[in-house]
Amino acid sequence: MVKEQQVHKHGFVRLIDIMGDDNSIADAARVSYGEGTRSVSDNRNLVRYLVRHKHTSPLEMVEVKFHLKLPIFVMRQLARHRTASLNEYSGRYSIMTNDCYVPELDYIQPQSQTNNQGRGDGLSDSWKVKYQQTIREFKDKCLTAYDFLLGNESVAHGGLTRELARTVLPVSNYTECYWKMDLHNFFHFCRLRMDDHAQQEIQDYAKVMYEMVKPEVPIAAEAFEDYSLNSVSLSRMEKNVLEYVFNHFPLQQHSSGYCDSILSYMDRISKAEDVDFGMSKREWTELKEKLK
Repeated sequence: MVKEQQVHKHGFVRLIDIMGDDNSIADAARVSYGEGTRSVSDNRNLVRYLVRHKHTSPLEMVEVKFHLKLPIFVMRQLARHRTASLNEYSGRYSIMTNDCYVPELDYIQPQSQTNNQGRGDGLSDSWKVKYQQTIREFKDKCLTAYDFLLGNESVAHGGLTRELARTVLPVSNYTECYWKMDLHNFFHFCRLRMDDHAQQEIQDYAKVMYEMVKPEVPIAAEAFEDYSLNSVSLSRMEKNVLEYVFNHFPLQQHSSGYCDSILSYMDRISKAEDVDFGMSKREWTELKEKLK
């Protein structure tokens, strides 16, 4: 059942195996055995109930296993999800590939002025070309240094040990791994790494991985999209703001556009001195984004 798709120029995602399906989740929730004890519609309602109310342990009965080829800097983000089982290509035992990630021009942007870990926009094409060329030239120098250190048969002693030679390689160098995770934590991974705030390169991998898994657990995936991926949650303070707005919002403002009027009204109360919701400036901005 192996599925494979290329990601960027040198990378790939392979879905090697998946253990379980929607029925496995429903059966685990009922602690029952055998098939045919319930209808498909019953299973759908049950799985959606589990996801909606965050009863997640039955989803952990399903596991997905991938073979991935990806840049080291993307691999480091993948490794942050510590609930995964992971086995990575060894640069001590084997010689690393010459494949390195060079971003396409569309991906090359300046540092964001509002987000310390994100990209901005508006970079001219000429600067994009210059930056891309610099990345490519530095990558080539690193690979040349790596080959020199390895030495192989060009020097009598056979070259520097691989575990030290690899220290000159850039984080754009590609590595490979096997990566296995249960469905509950995989959905959590997808929500974080498919989000617009995630780095674009990890988004590209996460989206391919999710689309491979989705047809194997269509009911659970649908519930995940409805109740998590595309949902909005509110804090206690945000809930208090909305209650205040709906209780005090002047009806005559509706004619100028309901949503725009509410956002305008929220701007006013966020600056009011006679009411305090205990929210920071950033929290107010995030609430407005949710409403938009």
